[in-house]
Amino acid sequence: MSQSHQSDSARRARLRWRSRRGLLENDLILTRFLDAHETELTDQEVDALTRLLELSDNDLMGLLLAQKEPQAEVDLPQVHELLVRLRAA
Repeated sequence: MSQSHQSDSARRARLRWRSRRGLLENDLILTRFLDAHETELTDQEVDALTRLLELSDNDLMGLLLAQKEPQAEVDLPQVHELLVRLRAA
């Protein structure tokens, strides 16, 4: 059985490192969100964030700024729910 995100400090550190982005706007939004909510994220929310982090910086920024909505492999309910929280950060 694998460990959850919250019980594995290495996973938490890796997620925070992956959240550092080339575009300052993305970096600020993600860092602010993680500073406020990292300790309460569920494994499902971590999965959704991981999927978002696989996108290019420009695609991610479009989603974070609500200029576009998730498509293809990130068009999942948990991603939509996380985006609502990220956009409010």
